[in-house]
Amino acid sequence: MKKVRVALSRMWRASPLAVLGMLILLGWLVVLIFAEQISINDGIVQDLVQRFKPPSWKHPFGTDSLGRDIFSRVVFGSRISIPVAFMVVGVSLLLGGTVGLVAGYFGKAVDEILMRICDLVLSFPGIILALAIAAALGPSLLHSLIAVVAVSWPIYARLMRSLVISMRSSEYVDAVVAQGARVPRILAGTVIPNTISAVFIMATLDLGNAMLTFAGLSFLGLGQAPPTAEWGAMVSVGAQDFTKWWVAMFPGLAIVSFALAWNFIGDALRDLMDPSLRRLL
Repeated sequence: MKKVRVALSRMWRASPLAVLGMLILLGWLVVLIFAEQISINDGIVQDLVQRFKPPSWKHPFGTDSLGRDIFSRVVFGSRISIPVAFMVVGVSLLLGGTVGLVAGYFGKAVDEILMRICDLVLSFPGIILALAIAAALGPSLLHSLIAVVAVSWPIYARLMRSLVISMRSSEYVDAVVAQGARVPRILAGTVIPNTISAVFIMATLDLGNAMLTFAGLSFLGLGQAPPTAEWGAMVSVGAQDFTKWWVAMFPGLAIVSFALAWNFIGDALRDLMDPSLRRLL
């Protein structure tokens, strides 16, 4: 326990925002796991007598237009919004990382074709392209996930490609090639381990963006179908009447807290991996 306190103390001195981000994420992890024990009800129960009640002891976050407890809906909404953000980043990293790995290592025509596909996707504003894809596929959680992945993977592809190109002619790769290693072994044993840290930092920084993009689609009615709670859809309900400020504010704060936490952590990791900054931490 003493070692943990010492480690946290050092981290706090080096990057207090990163520690704050980890504490926020730890809080959301507890909420996600123990949603049934923390919430007042399942977040779906309607009570028209309790419509648009402001925050109180009985309803800490107030109630919405159907008398549903917003606190419970925010708690259960974490089980949709948070896992989706991780799935979006995970799939985007896997898809984009594979494309960038192949393009960077083999180069020539393969690189040209794959990078032109990336350029085509990146030529459109991300949220607009995601909106078009989600609208074409139809409103659903899966379709929104596909839409966000479709606009997210090129950034990982371009990053991985640049990293692979920079180390393709390095001495340690030449040494592995001289030993007669096959391409799969070179990629899996030498190239990927030396690129994973930079890609992982990009993923941590992108988790907040994935959350915001998915919440934006849900805000427009293209995400999780009601009555299941989801943060972006809850903000959309609250935006219909700003005089009932609590309806949109609390799910909006949940989205902001999750995005900021990962930005804090991602910035700290980036500084830690930067040799010019590491000595200052």
